[in-house]
Amino acid sequence: MSEFGIESNHSTETHKQGSAGDSSFKKRLGIFATCVVGGSLVALYAVTGPFIAPALRKVCLPFVPATRTQIENVLKVLKTRSGSLVDIGSGDGRIVIAAAKSGFKAVGFELNPWLVWYSRFKAWREGVHHNTSFYISDLWKVSFSEYSNVVIFGVPQMMEQLEVKLQTELQSSAKVVACRFPFPTWTPDDVAGEGIDTVWVYNAKTFKPPIRNYKDSERPN
Repeated sequence: MSEFGIESNHSTETHKQGSAGDSSFKKRLGIFATCVVGGSLVALYAVTGPFIAPALRKVCLPFVPATRTQIENVLKVLKTRSGSLVDIGSGDGRIVIAAAKSGFKAVGFELNPWLVWYSRFKAWREGVHHNTSFYISDLWKVSFSEYSNVVIFGVPQMMEQLEVKLQTELQSSAKVVACRFPFPTWTPDDVAGEGIDTVWVYNAKTFKPPIRNYKDSERPN
């Protein structure tokens, strides 16, 4: 009788220990699974966040790679130009790199950091990294006053606002090339290409307000 009782107590104790062990294992497994899922979500956001964030802005500037013909048209209308060039929304850097190969000191501004890092690598691989620079920045927070040539692949929703910005910031000697969509109120000085490859060329002196020279008697009080 006593031996049976001892065996029963021993079996009960073993069962309790087994249940406690299973519970502890399940708890650790649950914590591990939570960490894996949480880490995966953080990694997913880190990768996709820069792509999604621009789409959530008031004005969306999606990444649509420039075609070879578009690049050729841009360089064609700027063939007599020199100096600095900026690509607003430079994407994967192909306009900036092509401009650098044509002799420009070229700069790209892009909100998506992954595209900026890729552009820098591509410029290094193409051997033009000394004549190119790529920055992660919102175009509305950058001044373009120092650039003599401006290239923009915009969308209709932003062009009117961009008109005001460029009209205010650019020097009268600057030239602007709009790809895919023209500016709504400016009159282009030249147009090249057709269809989606069309580019519109604007000389800043035609859209900059004239600077009036006042005589002493005409100066405002």
